[in-house]
Amino acid sequence: MRCSYYDAAVCRSCTLIEQPYSVQLERKERHVRDLLPGGVDWLEPVASAESGFRNKAKMVVGGSLETPTLGILDRAGAGVDLQGCGLYPPELAGVFETLARFVGLAGLVPYDVPSRRGELKNVLVTRSPDDELMVRFVLRSQEAVARIRKHLPTLLAEEPRLRVVSVNLHPEHKATLEGDAEIVLTDEQTLRMRVNGIDLHLRPRSFFQTNTEVAAALYRRATAWVDQIAPRTLWDLYCGVGGFALHAAAPGREVVGIEVSDEAVASAQTTAAELGLTSTRFAAGDATAFALGSHDVPDAVVVNPPRRGIGAELAGWLESSGVRHVVYSSCNAESLARDLAAMPSLRPVRGQLLDMFPQTSHYEVVTLLERA
Repeated sequence: MRCSYYDAAVCRSCTLIEQPYSVQLERKERHVRDLLPGGVDWLEPVASAESGFRNKAKMVVGGSLETPTLGILDRAGAGVDLQGCGLYPPELAGVFETLARFVGLAGLVPYDVPSRRGELKNVLVTRSPDDELMVRFVLRSQEAVARIRKHLPTLLAEEPRLRVVSVNLHPEHKATLEGDAEIVLTDEQTLRMRVNGIDLHLRPRSFFQTNTEVAAALYRRATAWVDQIAPRTLWDLYCGVGGFALHAAAPGREVVGIEVSDEAVASAQTTAAELGLTSTRFAAGDATAFALGSHDVPDAVVVNPPRRGIGAELAGWLESSGVRHVVYSSCNAESLARDLAAMPSLRPVRGQLLDMFPQTSHYEVVTLLERA
């Protein structure tokens, strides 16, 4: 993949872009194999499209009302426009110009980091497989919300693919993407992410993988392993919007999904109700606290933790629980290796690398653990 931004040293986020994609994939596979114990039956890696694979754009807003930039900030805090970034498919990038015009129309003064003045910090855009969009305006305060409401009909008319528009309030001056409060401005509250024939409902503050095609392959692989194990009871810890749990639901199987985000749980519950999955339930809570506080032990567990991994407490519980099988999906093979060392009775027997993040050193790996 060639990128004019990279060549001009404007953006260097794609750290592996100078390597042929086949080399990137080979080195990632070698990395994970070196980190994990031997004896794993490794399946062929799942490759991604080299460009245009992202379903989400996280655009920092800079510049001015007249000429806003959507992209990143340079070291001095000035906006760098990346609307032509090759990681975004044309269907997603096509909305950027409309949003840039809306910044001026609604008077959303870009937040200036050095002076700590202005209102609009970020614009977050998500595209569904059905080519529908969710847009979130991350603001410093509610000062501009009334203007966004006033001009929203114009935005919806110019971009009919928009289903969900919201404002996220992020008053603090800190290097984080969003705040805790969300104001949904449209009648529709969720974006439908159709994956493998299942409509996963995505609310504004819910997490979803950035590469839809590879995420679909990840869910298929995990489901195939779960079906081979055929557990009667299954926990999906760190379940998000329910991707693993909803795919693994089957007649006669009781599935419980646990996720700390109330919004994600509400999304998963909506899909479960639509599918009529009466034996699949979701609850909001901490995954480790749920496991340690439960009187029951399931036949199998799926874990999909953040980059830090599941940690010593949950790994210790899994080691001593008697659970026969664990499907561990990880976005950080180093924390996965640490967690595996903490539960030596659960040995990885199968594994697969899924390249969720081409042009970078990051990837997803899913492993099937079996009690020795």
